[in-house]
Amino acid sequence: MKKTLEFKAHDGEIEDIALGPDNKVVTAGRDFQCCVWQQDQLVTGLRWNENLPGIPDKAYRYQACRDSGTFLGLGTVTGSVAIHIAFSLQRLYYVKEAHGIVVTDVAFVPESRRGRELLAGNEAALLSVAVDSRCKLHLLPSRRSLPVWLLLLLCAGLIVAAILLLQFAFPGFL
Repeated sequence: MKKTLEFKAHDGEIEDIALGPDNKVVTAGRDFQCCVWQQDQLVTGLRWNENLPGIPDKAYRYQACRDSGTFLGLGTVTGSVAIHIAFSLQRLYYVKEAHGIVVTDVAFVPESRRGRELLAGNEAALLSVAVDSRCKLHLLPSRRSLPVWLLLLLCAGLIVAAILLLQFAFPGFL
């Protein structure tokens, strides 16, 4: 094996590291940060005090991380579990103290045929394991979205309704 890249990712120890698609790397460190890297360049990062204002800096620490390509799953030393969108780090799911103590690992249910069966219509499923000897399944419900044709139909309907309303309010408008 040959070292290809070396850079300082965190102040202190790294708790967990995960390799994602497109050569991205996710790290969780003892410096209370979780970072997404492309080579040695920081793409984006999370800090507890920025994402959950009002919580003391030292109260939480990221313990475990995983990048499914679409989502980023995180576990903390206080037992909390979160799922974020990988590219924007927008939080979609959070359970405070899902476990009684340190989350030691998290893993997404694979997007295989059998994995889709287990999802049962949910967008993602994350397994978390903790020192409390429990494994929990966290389901991310599918986000609702309108089909494009329905959105276009609604827009056309609004335009027709606005024209009719203007014609009614101001006779001779057209």
